[in-house]
Amino acid sequence: MKIHTFLLRLHHLHIGQLIPRAITVFFILAIGTGIVLGVRYYQYQQTTQNSLSQQLLKTQKELVALKNVDQYKRNNELQDTIKHIETTYDKAVKAYESLLDLKTLTDKTADFDTLFADSLHELYQRNYATADAKLNDLNKQISDEQKKLAATAAPNVPQNATPNNTPPGSGYSRQSVTADTGNFVVDLIAADMGSTRVVVDTASDGDCSNNCPALPLGTYVSRSGAYAGINGTFFCPPEYPTCAGKTGSFDLLVMNKNKVYFNSSNNVYSTNPAVIFGSGFVRFVGAASGWGRDTSVDGVISNFPLLVSGGNIVYGDSSDTKFTNKGTRNFVANKGNTVYIGVMYNANMTDSAHVLKALGMDNAMNLDEGGSTALMLNGSYLAGPGRNIPNAVLFLHK
Repeated sequence: MKIHTFLLRLHHLHIGQLIPRAITVFFILAIGTGIVLGVRYYQYQQTTQNSLSQQLLKTQKELVALKNVDQYKRNNELQDTIKHIETTYDKAVKAYESLLDLKTLTDKTADFDTLFADSLHELYQRNYATADAKLNDLNKQISDEQKKLAATAAPNVPQNATPNNTPPGSGYSRQSVTADTGNFVVDLIAADMGSTRVVVDTASDGDCSNNCPALPLGTYVSRSGAYAGINGTFFCPPEYPTCAGKTGSFDLLVMNKNKVYFNSSNNVYSTNPAVIFGSGFVRFVGAASGWGRDTSVDGVISNFPLLVSGGNIVYGDSSDTKFTNKGTRNFVANKGNTVYIGVMYNANMTDSAHVLKALGMDNAMNLDEGGSTALMLNGSYLAGPGRNIPNAVLFLHK
């Protein structure tokens, strides 16, 4: 039975008065998320269709059993079960996405794959405490491995980069920057706004919510005649379970080189920062909601977080492992009328903010990173190419 058909049938099951409608919807979504996780993982491991069918059959039986529980017991005993489903499935989804990110750095993930499979098995057995413990262990091991890999940075980054806290006035520099949180290798490309036009190119011609196109950075650079470029906003990669039904999409405000605004309606009240590239100027705003829909400028891109504003660090600490783990950190920044795009290595988000302040940047905003990291200059990759991306920031000669 196909997944979508199975979930559709679940949606139309008659629960009646045994289970409140809101709880029914939640429980179905939670089970559905678990099924998607199981399917994606076991497809990756090339398991047999019979094994998958058994998992689906087991889920069906569990749902039937829950339907047969009387209302009093459901209200008093099943609340904890639903809570366990919510917390452990959510943790499993995040662990899976962290594992996917790790796979972009190394192919030696067999032990992590096994531990994740064990975690899924415990979830299907409804052994939530055991599953939770295994997922905690998996997340710690993945984090430790990411830190170890990040310490060596990308293979093409020399450890003896020239120590220098002064960014280039133009062109490209690879340098070691000393910040309050340590020393970090940074690739920087500088462009004076008087001689460079900065635009944002997009794979889609307009708003897209699912199965959205994505392209390599090199394609954006070549088709726009750019001399440099970097990957753009956060987006939903097709391999992430949480991106099911919205693959390739991004929900941040962007105006591309064709003067088309993306995601305008859902950014009316956005508190995410944005950068506006005009003819001869660059402007950072703390919230995209503060920017209209002016098409006289060359490009607009919103992302998060804002790292530096007015020469001061404005980023606060986060508990999100995607921000706290070490890895590549990509950014767009300015110092006066010079715009910078770049990548720093073996850094977390806090490090990124401190490094950009140490470089004397007036303003700086984070861009997507990790498996999306890509930086190009004069037709060659300085970092990446990474996965295909839905948009990119480009430097063009005037």
